[in-house]
Amino acid sequence: MIRAAVLGSPIEHSLSPVLHRAAYQELGLDDWSYDRFEIDEAALPQFVAGLGPEWAGLSLTMPLKRAVIPLLDGISDTAASVEAVNTVVLTKDGQRLGDNTDIPGIVSALHERGVDKVESATILGAGATASSALAALARICSGEVTVYVRSRARAEEMQEWGERLGVAVRTADWTDAADGLGAPLVIATTPASATDWLAAAVPAAPGTLFDVLYDPWPTALAAAWAQRDGRLLGGLDLLVHQAVLQVEQMTGRHTAPLAAIRAAGEAALRARP
Repeated sequence: MIRAAVLGSPIEHSLSPVLHRAAYQELGLDDWSYDRFEIDEAALPQFVAGLGPEWAGLSLTMPLKRAVIPLLDGISDTAASVEAVNTVVLTKDGQRLGDNTDIPGIVSALHERGVDKVESATILGAGATASSALAALARICSGEVTVYVRSRARAEEMQEWGERLGVAVRTADWTDAADGLGAPLVIATTPASATDWLAAAVPAAPGTLFDVLYDPWPTALAAAWAQRDGRLLGGLDLLVHQAVLQVEQMTGRHTAPLAAIRAAGEAALRARP
């Protein structure tokens, strides 16, 4: 049996097992398994050290995306750009290689919806996901990215990320976030309910909103965006596209079954209370 798994804490909510198992079934990989493990930063080194030759890969969620880096033999330029690894591939010669599929996952999800280039963008929030969003925008945004933040410290962090990633970043106070909804692309990276107050401020003809939450869905902001016929992407879009890339890397298959992965994710979300 060839093994893979998702690690994190908390982890019970993760849809990764559903998505990866659907891919294995579609690809006919009957000898592959994918599990979840509740692992925090303290337990991570022992877990990684105990991985045997039957292991093909790991998916990582918070709080492990940076903690895993010292345990690896190397990481991709993409992962290094944001100092975050969400994918570990264990090679046949014993190497543990880290990558970040969130960044190209964002780009791929937008491409699927017809968004290949934008002249400017807005990011709501400044946490870990915001840095991945900024790295994705470095690939598709030709102009300024405005990031709405709650504190001066967060503003400074995002300015530093912008310099590092080669993106023109302007920071603004969270209380003025409604001003950013007119951008051609808005990426919301905040926790549940944080953007609810912005629902009433959605412009009459909005552009594209990528709200990275998937449960609960839709958020108040996403629902208001849809009512005004704006292009809308949700957290499931990101999960699906980053999972496609993980499956391809871990299995060595060139094309993972996007439709089957998405259908499994949608069904799992519908089944939740």
